[in-house]
Parts: sequence; C-alpha cells; structure tokens
Amino acid sequence: MINKRLLIKHLLAHNDENSFYDKKRKIDISYKEGKAKFLKHICALSNSNPKNNSYIVVGVSDEDNNIIGVDFFDDSKIQNLINAYLTNPPIVQYENIPFPHLPDDKVVGLVTIRATNKITSLRKNIWKYYGGSVFFRDGSMSMPKVFDIEIKDVNSKMVEAIENNAQNNIEHTLNGVFDFMKKRQDYNAQYKVFKEYFVVCWAGQKKTVKENTYFSRVDIELINEQVRLFFSALDEVSIFFDNESFKIIEYVNLGLQGSNKYYPLEETIIKFENNASYNIETNLLFEAPQYDKKELFHVYNACNAILEKLKKGVSLTKSEEVDLKNLPATYLICYLNLFHDAVKKLQEAKPYLKAINKELYSLHKETLRILRKIKYS
Repeated sequence: MINKRLLIKHLLAHNDENSFYDKKRKIDISYKEGKAKFLKHICALSNSNPKNNSYIVVGVSDEDNNIIGVDFFDDSKIQNLINAYLTNPPIVQYENIPFPHLPDDKVVGLVTIRATNKITSLRKNIWKYYGGSVFFRDGSMSMPKVFDIEIKDVNSKMVEAIENNAQNNIEHTLNGVFDFMKKRQDYNAQYKVFKEYFVVCWAGQKKTVKENTYFSRVDIELINEQVRLFFSALDEVSIFFDNESFKIIEYVNLGLQGSNKYYPLEETIIKFENNASYNIETNLLFEAPQYDKKELFHVYNACNAILEKLKKGVSLTKSEEVDLKNLPATYLICYLNLFHDAVKKLQEAKPYLKAINKELYSLHKETLRILRKIKYS
C-alpha cells in the first residue's frame, strides 16, 4: 500500500514536471476556464502515459516546490465531470493528503490518473478548447497535437520505482496514529483497526440530540495511506462503523429567516476487504427544501440589494449585516428552487465576502462545495 505523503515527497524531490507528473498551486473547477484547464491536463497526462499512473500535485509553488497547501476538496463527483467532458476518460482519483506543518484546514491534493489504453479527447467544446481536441505532454506543458503513430510507453519503470519507494510500513502507520491522537486530543480522537490492516482515525466535537450522536469539526484519516477522508469545520456528521466498514453521513444546515433545519447531504461508506484493499462508495441523500415562490422572490431581491451595496462600497444596515451571513446559503436555496441566476450571484459575491472576513468566505466556500456535490450527481 502506497503512503501518499511519501509519494508526494518523492515526486517533488526527484522529478521536475514531465510527461507523467505535474504540479499546481491550485485548481478551480468552479469556472469554465479552470474546468477546461484541468480537463486539458487530465487528457494530456492520460495520453502520454498509457501503461502507468500519472500524477498532479496540488498546493505546491512552482518556483521552489514549497508546500503551501489548498482547501480540502471532495473528490466524490470529480469522475462524473471527467466522464461528461472526455471521450475514453481515464480513471481519476483526487485525494487530500495532510502534512504536519500545514494548518488544520489545508492539505495537499494528489490527483492520480490511470489511462484506459485508448486515446482520450475532449467530448465537447469548453472555454477556448474545441470538442475532439487531443492533448499530450511536451515536457512540462500540456499541448494539443496531431498524431498518427502508436503512443510509446517510456515512463513505466520510473513510475514503478517512485511508487515502490513510497510503500507504507508499520513505523509510518504507528507514527501516523500517534500524531493524529496527539493533535486531535481536544476533539474526542479515536481510532479503529479494520481487517487487522487498515487504521482509521477520526475526531470531532460530540453532541447528542434526542438520543442521536452528531459530530462537528470532523477530521477523518486513513492512516495507512496518509489520506484525509473527510474534513469540515461547519457541517454536522454522523459516524457509524462495524468490523467491515466505516460510514459517514453528512448534514447541511439550511433555512430562511431563522427557520433552519439539518438535511442529510451525502453518505460515504468505506468498505474494507480481506485482500488488503478497500473501496469508497458515496450516495447523495439530499432532497432540496422547497419554498413558496413569492416568499423566495422577496428574499432573493433582498440578497441582490445587499450584493449591490457590497459592490458599491455602501454601508449595510444592522439587519442587512445579519442577512449577509446567510447570503451564500440563501442563494443556494434560491438556485435549488429554480432561480437559475442565483449561482451567478453567488459567484459574484465571492471577492466581497472574502474581503470582509474569513468566516463569511468559509461559508461561501462551503456553499460551493455543496452545490458541486449536487450538480455532478
């Protein structure tokens, strides 16, 4: 089993960007440009490496390989995006890898691309790239190319060597457990061994409501691979496990004018097998709350008025300052009730909320995360 933190260190230490490895400061698939560039790199790496894994490391500065980290990114629907835009799509996995020196809410993203031995191309137009375009790696660049020869496999031995040097061992696993338990001791840190091989650690602030137990500020890691499976500073989570599996049910807090309630968002089940393997299954549980259209028009227009004041630098009233905290979630509710322009308004609000304070920006990012889960399901 590969220790993903070691793998990232080996990629950064021994290889410049090449035909099987790329690094990015960040990726953003919330916009067409960012989505198109991400798909281009996936396409190029898949075509350049038909026989072995390719990797993108996210959260690293280009100039000095400094690990700066990025926000936790939920991978569960990224394959749906790949399948929607690429012909002969590769198998793509995005994993969140914690590093000790990074803040709790930051990780390094590791994208693993496994080709299907067929030429991958864009299925349809996106941004400035045309449907049918084929990309390859040319050194550290992802370039469109015309080809009429068989793709050569030149990287398998090098990739195999890097992966072999990143294999996990008992020392790495024990150190990972001790580090997690020490760092999360204020948040009810626990661990469990599955199939005498896998170690899952988790922590969160515990509370009981009507005999049901929930956790907030949840952090869950698969220690063997140094992979963070879940992280949220805001949402409520239920955790269940037996000897075969570990299950997480995530809830989101939504509502209008103070009448909020928790809605199940997604269920994640990690199933551990006897052959030292595991698989992760995710199921969307969310059913959007529905509201009276007249009431929503009033709330939507109020949000738009606040946004216009932010754009013009006009001071808000006391009641508008209260509503500002709910603005991202309110736009999400409006979108779920077929106010299609609400997504555009939500995106327009991003720089203004970020400039005000960290809490508002976090609420905005959390709303986009929920929206992405729903959209790609």
